[in-house]
Amino acid sequence: MKHAPATQDWGPEPSAWAPMRRPVFRALWIAQLAANMGTWMQTVGAQWLMGDLGGGALEVALVQTATTLPVFVLVVPAGALGDILDQRRLLIGGQLLMFLGAAGLAGVTAAGAETQSLLLGLTALMGVGEAFCISSFQAIQPELVSREEIPQAALLNSANGNVARAAGPAFGGALIHAAGPEATFALNALSFLGVLVVLYAWKRPPTHRPLGSEHIRDAIRAGARYVRSAPLLGAVIGRSGLFMLFAGGMWALLPTVARGPLGLDAGGYGLLLGSVGLGAVIGAVLLPSMRGHLRTNVLVTGAMVIYAGTMAAIGLVPYAVGVAAALIVSGLAWVAVLSTLSASAQVLLPAWARTRGLAYYQLVFMGGQALGGVGWGAVADWLGVRTTFVVSAIGLFVTTVVGMRTLPMPSGPVDVRPAQLWAEPPSIQMPGRRDAGPVLVTVEWRVDRANAEAFIAAMQPVGMSRRRTGASLWGLFEDMADPTLFLETFTVGSEREHLRQIMERGTKLDQELEARAMALTRPGHKPQVRHLIFAYASGRDEELSSFPP
Repeated sequence: MKHAPATQDWGPEPSAWAPMRRPVFRALWIAQLAANMGTWMQTVGAQWLMGDLGGGALEVALVQTATTLPVFVLVVPAGALGDILDQRRLLIGGQLLMFLGAAGLAGVTAAGAETQSLLLGLTALMGVGEAFCISSFQAIQPELVSREEIPQAALLNSANGNVARAAGPAFGGALIHAAGPEATFALNALSFLGVLVVLYAWKRPPTHRPLGSEHIRDAIRAGARYVRSAPLLGAVIGRSGLFMLFAGGMWALLPTVARGPLGLDAGGYGLLLGSVGLGAVIGAVLLPSMRGHLRTNVLVTGAMVIYAGTMAAIGLVPYAVGVAAALIVSGLAWVAVLSTLSASAQVLLPAWARTRGLAYYQLVFMGGQALGGVGWGAVADWLGVRTTFVVSAIGLFVTTVVGMRTLPMPSGPVDVRPAQLWAEPPSIQMPGRRDAGPVLVTVEWRVDRANAEAFIAAMQPVGMSRRRTGASLWGLFEDMADPTLFLETFTVGSEREHLRQIMERGTKLDQELEARAMALTRPGHKPQVRHLIFAYASGRDEELSSFPP
């Protein structure tokens, strides 16, 4: 049984460059291009420096893990903070941490004090900064562009990273050859300053929170509930994780292929990464027209299969020119997969849960990349790097074909604009009881027997809606004495959480789901809603304890 409504097509595609008309998006995009180029220059420098320090395939792969593992560990609480605090300030703090990590690497390398541990530790510090930025950068995109331009914005942001991938590694390789790895680290540190300037100048309007900010623990739990109860978002996250678990091996092992079987220097390795970037730029040009002719599920699946084929080619082709050609195709497939997954996740999340929901998306994405990096590095030490590329390609192909059927991608956006679900319930007439709970909500529905089965089916997505917005222990019961009476029940952790559910977390989609169920009820019947609080809720315990047993 389907637990979510069918989605509409994306509709007419705006121009691929439409988001660039937005001044803040344009300025941030240009600043991020410089920062992304610096990051890729540093990637070449860090991986090459690890090889110079005597690291093998596993140690080189750990450079990627040091970047992604902090994101994996911290991205969920960082995403919750993004929905609680001002995202602009959170982004500025994350960028400062990345600046400090890059500057520290430049300093210790210039002083000749670099070690494998210092290299991994300072790289991990930059990963901590990335954890605080990665979800918030995605979450603010709907504030910078119109809803219709979100797919184009996601594509431009993917192209941004991949244009940097095309130019940054080549510059990085040349810079290593001319001035050493410390020069790439220093330029990377400087590259973060442009993003800081744009963020500081951005006059972001304050977020209106009638009930105040959530506690971080409650925000994390609310995000987890939302992801568990959003099947369409779950499909996007699942496809992302399966893809990165296998595809991430290419990024971790490519420097080992360059140094070993291909016998390239740092400049040659930079040109290989530049080939990926070139393919991504080509993909950014072609993808808007491809999206207009292919359904999302077909587009993502086809791009993943193509990427798997390029991984096998890298493992089998013994010549640098052939590997570079395969990498151009892999770059095209890479940007098609990532931009489509990112845009899908953004449009499926409402504003109140966008950063924390994207944090779970990034958790799976970065987790797959981190585990894939160290895992495929270990396999390469055992089987050899070329065989490992072929094995990971086969794994990616198999999981992609299975995922196409078991985790189908949504065909378009759903309406997650905010909407108040019900009238505000009567407040508990006791001071200081906002955090008391749990709250039990009951809804009585009158349904003619002819509509009973359809009503039960329509209430399943309503139950998902209740859970997404904060409920637990949802159920639908049929009166044994009166088969036209159905009782919906669910609990919410506290009165404050229930008020958030009603006033802050509802969407047009939730209204639509409830309207579908309402259309099957007895004409003229209005559901009877009751809000009850646990009789022994916190705050009354002290009153009860004053009475004798």
